Amino acid sequence: MRLQFLLLLFLTSIINAQTKQREIKELLTKVVPLAVQQYTRLEKATPDSSMPRSFTAKNNSLVFSDIKWWCSGFFPGSLWYIYELSNNASIKKMAEKRTWELAPMQYFTENHDLGFMIYCPFGNAYRLTKDSSYKSIIHNGAKSLLTRYRPSIQSIQSWESSSRLSCPVIIDNMMNLELLYWSSLNGGSPTSREIAITHANTTIKNHFRSDFSSYHVIDYDLQKGTILKKVTWQGLNDSSSWARGQSWGLYGFTMMYRFTKNEVYLKQAQGIANYLSSHPNLPADKIPYWDYNVTDDKMNFRDASAGAIMASALLELARYSTKADRVKYLNLAETIILSLGKSEYLSIDGESGGFLIKHNVGSLPHKSEVDASLTYADYYFLECLQRYKKWYL
Repeated sequence: MRLQFLLLLFLTSIINAQTKQREIKELLTKVVPLAVQQYTRLEKATPDSSMPRSFTAKNNSLVFSDIKWWCSGFFPGSLWYIYELSNNASIKKMAEKRTWELAPMQYFTENHDLGFMIYCPFGNAYRLTKDSSYKSIIHNGAKSLLTRYRPSIQSIQSWESSSRLSCPVIIDNMMNLELLYWSSLNGGSPTSREIAITHANTTIKNHFRSDFSSYHVIDYDLQKGTILKKVTWQGLNDSSSWARGQSWGLYGFTMMYRFTKNEVYLKQAQGIANYLSSHPNLPADKIPYWDYNVTDDKMNFRDASAGAIMASALLELARYSTKADRVKYLNLAETIILSLGKSEYLSIDGESGGFLIKHNVGSLPHKSEVDASLTYADYYFLECLQRYKKWYL
């Protein structure tokens, strides 16, 4: 009897997996032409040397940024993913134009966001075209990011000092290590790889709690090399689990395992994934609230961007995990992707100013971009689709 039950359970899991695979394949046929239409519209609306930043339905407001804004690389990066998924020549021309508009940022040293600004557009451009001119930009961007490394704290300083923070390092910084590590493996300085590893190790030591949740900001004393405080900037409170930050950590350590094959990074990524997947406040559709510790119904805004980043990381983490964990991580990623593909989160043609994904939160404490469409939500949703098509279809 038990054997029959186990066999039934096994067959059911196979059927469910095949069903989700088929549904995502169908979703691709819907989203790809939609993305071509939406991003063609968005590109036309965006002034030269500016990038689309957000859209808020409440006031029908499409907001743009200059190229120094930390999100500037996501729009051309998304165009490259849309080109890869659609093979649309017009989209490729848009991607090339908008990518080169960011070339001046290869020398930017005012904060840590070079990974988003440079690697998302130029990394995808080089991956798809093998044009060496894109590679040189990546190497210069890595050199610029290295100027923010602080030996006394063995970390890359995220933001400049202020009246509130002396030397802040944020969990988001894990995402910039891909720029450094890739550069070191493709003709750049070996120092880039060494600093990426050092920063990742310091992050494990200082950012994470025993349950694998992460603080948002660690503020350091540069002279003494000691921690001043552990706080949040965009989360509910200093001790809470700000959703997008948890996803940044998951993605960052999965990526570091890809490069190094260091089991410490794999264990860290799996610990984060298990914390998120089993969190009691994770909704049934697996799209998290903007902070996992929110309990006030008036503040229960979803952050689809945190879900998209988490799903993209889980698709990769599943490839490195044993069978049981692989099934668990892939199942969660598929659920998130299918949720994002429903009308609650996915825009229709002509909606959201040209963006794809609705219901994201930039920074609720600052009342900025709350329940909005955001450029990085689209980027990681498109990355999910590209990765799923490449690895699982």
